[in-house]
This record gives sequence, C-alpha cells and structure tokens, in this order.
Amino acid sequence: MIAPSAAQAQALLRDPSHFQWYVIPLLLLVIHAYGEQAAEKRWSVVLGGIAFWLMDWINEIWNGLLLHFSGYAPAWATPGGSAYVILVGLNIEICLMFAIMGLYAVRTLPADRTLKLLGINNRWLLAVVSSVLCVLVEYGLNHIGALTWEWRGWNTKAPWLIWLIGYLPFFLVAYWVHDMPSRKHQLAVVGGLATIVLCALILFIGVLGWI
Repeated sequence: MIAPSAAQAQALLRDPSHFQWYVIPLLLLVIHAYGEQAAEKRWSVVLGGIAFWLMDWINEIWNGLLLHFSGYAPAWATPGGSAYVILVGLNIEICLMFAIMGLYAVRTLPADRTLKLLGINNRWLLAVVSSVLCVLVEYGLNHIGALTWEWRGWNTKAPWLIWLIGYLPFFLVAYWVHDMPSRKHQLAVVGGLATIVLCALILFIGVLGWI
C-alpha cells in the first residue's frame, strides 16, 4: 500500500496548475550564474556544476523507480507546495537549487588539487564535510514535512545512506570533472551523464510511464 506522503507527492506530479511566477526569476539567476562563469571562460567550473546537477537527476530517477517497483514509497518525497513537481522527490525549486549548488561547490575549490587540509586531500575533505552539511539541511526539511522519508534505512536514525548515496557522489563527480586536464574528457563525461538522464526520462516517463 502506498504511503500517504508518496501518494500526496504523486498527486502533484507534473501538474502545471501549481505554477508560480517566482520560478522565472529563479531560472534567470541560474542562467546568470552560469553566464558569469562562461564569460570568464571558467569552463571547468561550468562543466563541474552541470555534472553535479546531472548526478542529482540520476538520484531522482532511481528514487522514482523505487516508488514504482515497491508500490510503497520513494526514498524521499516532496509532498509540499511547489510551483512544479517534476519527479516524486524533485520539484522545480530543488532542481534550480542544485544547479546553483553545483556551481558553488566547484567554484570554491582550492586551485591546488593536491593541497591537504587537516592532513586530508582537500577534495575529499570538502566532499565529506559538504555532504554532512547537506544531510543536516535535509533533517530540517524533514522536520517541517517538506521532505518525507518512509523507509527504515533512509531516515534520521540512519543518516549514512543519505550521506553516502544522496550527496557524496555529487561532490566527488563534480570535483572529478572540474579537475580533468582535458576539456575533451570533461565534455565526454558530462555528455555521457546527460545522455543517461535524457534516455532514462524518455524511457521511464514518456514510454513506460513509471516515474
């Protein structure tokens, strides 16, 4: 039987009647942020930010598939108010937020990728700490009911999966792409991620209607 929070989020899924005009300035802020980096020719920052954003899409797709195959609930759902719910755990506000978050994550990296902080490589330390901070934010969102968790292994009593699967890969992949010495390789990875996301959305929404 489907969980009430999942049913509520599912009822909002891709319903355009909830549109709010604040989405437009938020979108423009994202475009402006990436445009600023592009104007300075910081292509590694742009591609790292996009990689971060695409990793979230991959997470959101398997989250929707979890609801489909379990018939119970996704790992997380967004049953609250939104201008547009794209997937059961992804609304337009979260989508735009992750676009900016990815950009910020790579823009603030130390220039020296081998620099150690507290004896730990800065990329690994920043990824670990940033992921912990993201989990703490999710705790707050869950506390107010904006983000719901129904599974025993994905909640405040078991935060390690949220940290390990929900966030750590985002930062690591974004840093990896950012640090690649070859633009060709950066484009190949980002293009591969985009292809996976696009094909999955076409298949699981357009063809099968699973998510």
